[in-house]
Amino acid sequence: MSDVEGSSAAKEARSSTPGRAWTPREEPRQEALGRYLAAVAAAASARSTEEGEPAPGTAKSAPPQAASARGPSEGEPAALLVRDVMQVPAIAVPGDMSFVDVAHTLAREQVSAVPVVDADDHVIGVVSESDLLAKAAVMAEPRRHGAVGRLWQHRLYEKGQGDTAATLMTFPPVTVHPAERVADAAWTAAHARLKRLPVTDRRGRLVGVVTRRDLLRALIRDDAEIRAEVESLVAQHLLDPRAAEITVENGVVTVAGKLDKAVVAELIASVRGIDDVVGVADDTEAV
Repeated sequence: MSDVEGSSAAKEARSSTPGRAWTPREEPRQEALGRYLAAVAAAASARSTEEGEPAPGTAKSAPPQAASARGPSEGEPAALLVRDVMQVPAIAVPGDMSFVDVAHTLAREQVSAVPVVDADDHVIGVVSESDLLAKAAVMAEPRRHGAVGRLWQHRLYEKGQGDTAATLMTFPPVTVHPAERVADAAWTAAHARLKRLPVTDRRGRLVGVVTRRDLLRALIRDDAEIRAEVESLVAQHLLDPRAAEITVENGVVTVAGKLDKAVVAELIASVRGIDDVVGVADDTEAV
């Protein structure tokens, strides 16, 4: 995404929330989300090229056997894997846990969903706040009139009758493997619109959980890392790197100082090519 496209997207996002000013912390979150989505899009593109699009309705992500067997090419850094960022141990509930106890577990652990496991720790589904809401809604108003009401009741009736995690859960579960690349796991989370993904071994047993926040932090470098790479580029372009002042805030790089205009143009172009750089501001003075 170019600087112009990024600015246009930001303006469009602002216009979609009329009547409410963005808080000081909201714009950086929007910038981070944009960087995250760019990484997810890149992973989806690579996945489509290497493996082809997954079949519609596929729930479980296949272990990346071929990708892990190839390994990184010469001179290419090793890809970050799910096992590097997942949370261990993972919170889970047994299939026979009651509706009330599941609700208490979600509240106590401050999570929106948990994997449901059998006696051998195999993940058999995921129970979420939405699943519990369906139960609560049917309990509160078992009958609704009209065509829309009947459709609503039909879709929720079976789930609303459940009293345990196994009868309330959503299945089959969408899971990822510890050896899967973080970028591919992010693609899976985005494609399935899930905030949390159970991590399972090749036998389907629960070994951890990874959240969208974990994936976001792994995919996006912080400003200090970006600045270090920019300063390395500056050293390649300038005889005296100290002449350039580099600052980075939320992925936006600002280049200041008194510099040769011809060198600045080449430097700015190189900085724009750095991964996770959202935009570049040229505050230099020509000498």
